[in-house]
Amino acid sequence: MSDTTSPSGPHDTAAAPTRTAVILPWEGGPQAPRSAEARLAEAVELARAIGLAILHQAILPLREARPATLLGSGQVAAIGEAIAAQRIELAVVDAALTPVQQRNLEREWRCKVIDRTGLILDIFGERARTREGTLQVELAHLQYQRSRLVRSWTHLGRQRGGFGFLGGPGETQIEADRRLIGDRIARLRQELDEVRRTRSLHRRARERVPFPVVALVGYTNAGKSTLFNRLTGASVTAEDQLFATLDPTLRAMDLPSGRRVILSDTVGFISELPTELVAAFRATLEEVSEAEVILHVRDAAHPDTEAQRADVIAVLEGMAKDGMLEAGWQRRSIEVLNKADLLGGTDRLQGRPGAVAVSALTGEGLDALLAAIDTRLSEGMVTVGYDIPASDGARLAWLYGHGEVIGRTDGDEAIHVTVRLSPEDRARFERERAGRRDDAPPAAASLPGMEF
Repeated sequence: MSDTTSPSGPHDTAAAPTRTAVILPWEGGPQAPRSAEARLAEAVELARAIGLAILHQAILPLREARPATLLGSGQVAAIGEAIAAQRIELAVVDAALTPVQQRNLEREWRCKVIDRTGLILDIFGERARTREGTLQVELAHLQYQRSRLVRSWTHLGRQRGGFGFLGGPGETQIEADRRLIGDRIARLRQELDEVRRTRSLHRRARERVPFPVVALVGYTNAGKSTLFNRLTGASVTAEDQLFATLDPTLRAMDLPSGRRVILSDTVGFISELPTELVAAFRATLEEVSEAEVILHVRDAAHPDTEAQRADVIAVLEGMAKDGMLEAGWQRRSIEVLNKADLLGGTDRLQGRPGAVAVSALTGEGLDALLAAIDTRLSEGMVTVGYDIPASDGARLAWLYGHGEVIGRTDGDEAIHVTVRLSPEDRARFERERAGRRDDAPPAAASLPGMEF
């Protein structure tokens, strides 16, 4: 058993941070993709992400899962002594606990116990900000808790995050009513359907200005939001902690070719993501499913970068299997090896096929990344030439916004433009062009996308 004590630093909050122990039941062998120490470190960071004070950490070899407590009786007793000695208020068990195991461990240790799923759900509940995000998290929470005897549901009326795993005002009331939970789940699903219909309307509006979507995906804390801010000049929350960003954010940006794209920042993945959250966040991942280019952002400096890569790919492959992602999504992907500044610069990471090394923090390598996005979008595009009336600035602007203008000759009456377009954009432009006389005055509102 590996056992350490590491008090966390002061936390700026009105109440003292919850005194917490993080316990890792470990049954992985030498072939496990992660070491026990790396898995424990991730669990500790998850706990610290919501301000818990980590006073005790332990790795417990799991030879056989016990139905009553998961852990062996000797392990339960040893952890109980450490919890009592350090006045621990909360034990985080980095595994999936059954309701029976959770209740038995609470009785043995005389403190609140949550498992990995409960911890991640609590983080999501605290961080989600948009209406869709909060609805999805609450739905996931209720689905998770429906089979468990809980002591309070007063949080159902709350407007902010946090769902009672770690205690709070609601813990003093006894209102564990499964019918209430079921009714609330039904209402949440109806509200989410409304939110998704609204998203569909917004998506159809964007289709009138069909700028390509470039989606950022990656393991949590890989630096997606920092990269998003660097590329778009936005101010999305970007902190050195797990799950700093939970809600999707969209911003337009221009590529070196002049082509405009929409960049989408999405929630980060994590190993053993709770199934409740995979289902609940289906709509959040729709931006990935419709992206022309997927940027898989990796923390190249992380010791478990290969295991993190495998986790992200497993989620994407699961989306493809469920029909959420088109087959062949790999051909639309670019691996972005981020945090090159921690490894001595991008030159140290060159030579990996299909990958681009960058530092979102310093900006190194971003020109190469933008060029790679341009190249990927150009694959399958067709080169065509058009004579545009000199007075038709709206149509000319549309070509610059949706294609890659590679040649232009200005005349007195017309401008000849050579442009690369996707087959869809070419058909859209020529369909609109055929519907208007060349000598008609420009009408921006009639052009696809000019409303954007």
